[in-house]
Amino acid sequence: MRDVVLPGSTVGILGGGQLGRMVAIAGRRMGYRFVTLDPTPDSPAGQVSDRQIVAAYSDLDAARELAACSDVITYEFENVDARVAALLEQESYVPQGSRLLHTTQHRVREKQALQASGAEVAPYVPVRSRFDLEAAIRTLGCPCVLKTSNGGYDGKGQWIIRDKEDVDKIWPEAKEAVASHEQDADEPLVAEKFVAFSKELSVIVARSVRGEVQSFPVAENIHRGHILHLSILPARIPQDTARRAQRLAEQVAERLQVVGLLAVEMFLTPEGRLYVNELAPRPHNSGHYTDDACTVSQFEQHLRAVCNLPLAHAKLTTPVVMVNVLGEHMAPLLQAMAHMDARIKVHLYGKHEAKSKRKMGHLNVLGPLEEALAAVRELGVWPPESLSVSE
Repeated sequence: MRDVVLPGSTVGILGGGQLGRMVAIAGRRMGYRFVTLDPTPDSPAGQVSDRQIVAAYSDLDAARELAACSDVITYEFENVDARVAALLEQESYVPQGSRLLHTTQHRVREKQALQASGAEVAPYVPVRSRFDLEAAIRTLGCPCVLKTSNGGYDGKGQWIIRDKEDVDKIWPEAKEAVASHEQDADEPLVAEKFVAFSKELSVIVARSVRGEVQSFPVAENIHRGHILHLSILPARIPQDTARRAQRLAEQVAERLQVVGLLAVEMFLTPEGRLYVNELAPRPHNSGHYTDDACTVSQFEQHLRAVCNLPLAHAKLTTPVVMVNVLGEHMAPLLQAMAHMDARIKVHLYGKHEAKSKRKMGHLNVLGPLEEALAAVRELGVWPPESLSVSE
């Protein structure tokens, strides 16, 4: 078994965004030092690290530099250049490895791995051409969802097809997306049957180098414009459903031999079936509530897992609603902070430019759902209708 990486060691983070920032903040409290690699100077993670290497993620010399000054390396996003991942595995200690990256970077491979692990996924068909797409629609029916196999996040790289006439409008755009990404030539797109779900859920599960597994409570997620808007804890689902969701996430993590965190996004149908939608092998937006409302944050737990420390037991300490702060929310939020309810915990990421739909921070609002949403409504930052949440 690999030795424990003790506090005082240097953790290298590939990626300088908000997830790396929150990992570094958690790790500093534990006594670790940090070096981050990111192409943007003064990146969110770089601001709280001991050092930032400013270079492209594909820069092999920069990757070697990161390896040379790190005792252990982790990543905060999954679209890591395969050559860089291989080099880091050769020249440094990367407990997460590159095998899971290879799987989760491609939606068809990911679905195949999920099915092999015993999880149920929505019916899907790989798509290479317009002819394939038309055949997929005949197989899956409408509505269905077309997605790029690589890349894509917050609704980018995906299109809802409500009837076969939509193909004329969607295919030119999909073809352009294929051309602009490095795609596996044989499976650049995937069509998925639309799942009529009653809830969107996620479970974040940690698995350590020594094989210890701990899952976090189930989050109920609400999206607006394909971007996560609210996470509600505890999820408004039966306890036996919550236990099934956690066991499913743990099963996937075990079968895929995960090290670190794995976010397992799921659809819950009105009949109680759980479909796994996507995986993310890293800290996740829907786990931000853990900083203020859990016995351990996802960021500390991630470090515990990759550094081979014992995992903490993750329990919810209070009901909480996590609200994402996008670029268009920043100015009114800052104005509202002078009279903000003390139950609202503000986390801002240090990004220099507040662009529309860009994630700039989040709020963790402590307390029962209706009280928490009422406190957010009083800020006047979000449209009231976006905070109306029904069962």
